[in-house]
Amino acid sequence: MPARARVERPAVRFKPPGRIHHVAVVVASLEAALPLYRDLLGLPLETIMDIESDRVRIAFLGVGESKVELVQPTDDTTGVARFLAGKGEGFHHVCFEVDDLAQELTRLGIDGVELIDSAPRRGAEGPVAFLHPRSCHGVLVELIEKPGGPAWKSLGYEA
Repeated sequence: MPARARVERPAVRFKPPGRIHHVAVVVASLEAALPLYRDLLGLPLETIMDIESDRVRIAFLGVGESKVELVQPTDDTTGVARFLAGKGEGFHHVCFEVDDLAQELTRLGIDGVELIDSAPRRGAEGPVAFLHPRSCHGVLVELIEKPGGPAWKSLGYEA
C-alpha cells in the first residue's frame, strides 16, 4: 500500500499528551490474571468494573502515575473477544491523557489519522476515543480526556 502523501500546511501548535494514563492487557480471566499483577508484582488494585457498553470486565491497577488495565471480554462477539481468540492474552492498547479530547480528534483527523471514534464517548474513567492501529504503526491508541476537561460535562461526568 503506497504511503499517504503529506499535505504541507502551517505548523499547528498543540500540547502533547500529559502522561500515559494506562496500558491495557487482554486476559481470558481477571481472576486468573490478578494474582500475578496484584500479588506477585505488588500493584495495588484500584477497581474492578463491568463496562456493559463495551461488553468487557476490567480491573485497574496502579503503577506510578499510570495504571495497568486488565480487560476480559464478557461477550464472544466483541472486538476484544476476537483479539483474544486470534492473538491470545497480551498487550492490547496504550492510553494517553489529553487536555481537550474533541480538539485532539479534530486535529488528528485533519492530519489523516484514522479515527475509530470521531467524538468523545464515555469510558470507565472519563471521556475516551480510539485511534485505529493502521494509523499508529500497528498499535491501538486510546486517548482519555484529563479530569474536568470540556467533554466531562457534556457526557455527564462529575469532575
